[in-house]
Amino acid sequence: MSKKVIVVLQQREGKLHRMSREAIAAGQQLAAKVDASVEAILLGSGIQELAKEVAGFGLTTVHVADHEGLGEYTPDAYVEVLEATLAAATPDFVVFPHTYQSVDYFPRLAQALDAGLLPEVTALVDGEGGELNFQRPVLGGKLVATVRVKGEGTVLLSVQSGAFSADEAQPGQAAVESLAFDAPSTSREILGVEAIGGDTIDLSKADVIVAVGRGVGGEDKLEASQQLAQILGADIGASRPVIDAGWLPRDRQIGSSGQTVAPKLYIAIGISGAIQHLVGMKGATTVVAINKDPNAPIFTVSDYGVVGDLHEILPPLVEAVREAKGE
Repeated sequence: MSKKVIVVLQQREGKLHRMSREAIAAGQQLAAKVDASVEAILLGSGIQELAKEVAGFGLTTVHVADHEGLGEYTPDAYVEVLEATLAAATPDFVVFPHTYQSVDYFPRLAQALDAGLLPEVTALVDGEGGELNFQRPVLGGKLVATVRVKGEGTVLLSVQSGAFSADEAQPGQAAVESLAFDAPSTSREILGVEAIGGDTIDLSKADVIVAVGRGVGGEDKLEASQQLAQILGADIGASRPVIDAGWLPRDRQIGSSGQTVAPKLYIAIGISGAIQHLVGMKGATTVVAINKDPNAPIFTVSDYGVVGDLHEILPPLVEAVREAKGE
């Protein structure tokens, strides 16, 4: 086995980003298809304990770049360290979670390495003659392109949120090794990090989401949906029309111009299912849709569908959930 896959993980304050586990699962699946070993790189400061946690996945080696200069993310430092490391390792594929952070720097890294670049991969598929192909959304998710890599050399790819299940990451016991690298330099000084808007919600971490659409009818008619979310311990999300109308704050938007989510349960209430919204939630494990239009596109991706007036359906549904939970 001479081929090599490396997964570059993302963490913050010593906690692994959920999508890093998805990237590990993707890296393991990719390695199985091309008969390669799979390793990981973890960057940060004071991350030795986290490295031990990562070692519990089915990897051959976890390479740790631990330096105070990597304590706060800057694209300069990450590119500098990864460029030298990957140039020496010459992997066939490098897998990243498709996050705001990776999108910020990994195209520049690909250029520095003169490597191929495949952003936002959603699936690995077998092509004619056994060649490996990749699928990724194009035109804002309206189409799915199937592509293959031409030529030789390293290929950098990122995997879309929810495309690969974090639960499918295989366990194991990897060796942990410290990377030898020059101290990273950067022209930027991080003065502080704060969430935009203060109380910004990260829906990508939610296990259960109750999402509302224009079909709810108005801000004054959200109460039943909010009650359902509360009793389920869910987060509230929304389609873009709800946000544009000012019924909910911008950080609740799900879709191509909002957040991409992959909860275990996604309940779509009054959402027709425009492609821009489906792009943001198609990674959900189980989708329940409630809509009065039997031809609504949301039903094409739902596991369970209820056709009817949501204002008649939600009150008894809330009571049924309360009863089932013994409340």
